[in-house]
Amino acid sequence: MDVTSTITPTPTTEATDQVYNPNGILGKDDFLQLLITELKYQDPTDPMDSDKILTQTSQLATLEAQTNTNDTMKQISEAYKSSAQFSTIGAIGKIADVGNSDIRLDESGKVGFEVYFPEEAASGTLQITDSSGNLVKSVDLPSLSSGVHAFEWDGTDASGNQVDAGVYQVYVSYTTSSGKELDTRVGLYPIESVRFEDGEALLKLGSNYVPLAQVKEVYGD
Repeated sequence: MDVTSTITPTPTTEATDQVYNPNGILGKDDFLQLLITELKYQDPTDPMDSDKILTQTSQLATLEAQTNTNDTMKQISEAYKSSAQFSTIGAIGKIADVGNSDIRLDESGKVGFEVYFPEEAASGTLQITDSSGNLVKSVDLPSLSSGVHAFEWDGTDASGNQVDAGVYQVYVSYTTSSGKELDTRVGLYPIESVRFEDGEALLKLGSNYVPLAQVKEVYGD
C-alpha cells in the first residue's frame, strides 16, 4: 500500500468574521470590552441597572488584582529558584556525600573510580565488597598525598578470578604519617566548583560533574 495514502491533509481555514480566541481564556481586557459593548448596545428605554454595572466593575477590579498577584508570585518564585541555585556556590570547598560507595563493573571487566583522602596516607588498605557486603578483593596501598586519587580495578577477586558484572562498593582505611587512623570511601569528595547548565547546578566532585539533586549531604571538611 502506498504510505502516502494514509496521510490525512490538514484542512484549510477560510477567513470568517468570527472572533477566535486561541487561548480559550478571557482576560481583564476582554471583560472590559464586553462591558463597554454591553453598554453601547443597551436598550435606551430599558438601560442596564446601575447595581449590575457596579457588580461587573467590581468583578473586573478583582480579576485584575488576582492577575497582578499571580504575576508577582511567579516573579517571586523565579527569583527564589535562581537564588537557591546560586547559593550552592557557598558549598565550594565543603565535602559532598552522594549517599553510597557504589562502582559499576560492566562487561568489559574493568572499572575506574576515585577516592578522596582528607589527609596523606602513609599506608592503607582498599577493600572492594559485593552488594551483600562480602569482601571481594583487598589491596594494600602505597603512601599517598591528601586529595583525590584515581584507581582502576581489573574485575578480579582475591584469587585472580573474574567476577560478574554488577555494582560493588569501595572502602578505604589508612594511617597517616602521624599515626592517625582514618576511613574514606567512594562517594565522598570535596566540591571544587559549581557549574550551571539550563538552570541546573552541577557540582564538580573529583573529575566529574554531579547534579545537585544526587548529593545527599554537604558538610564542612
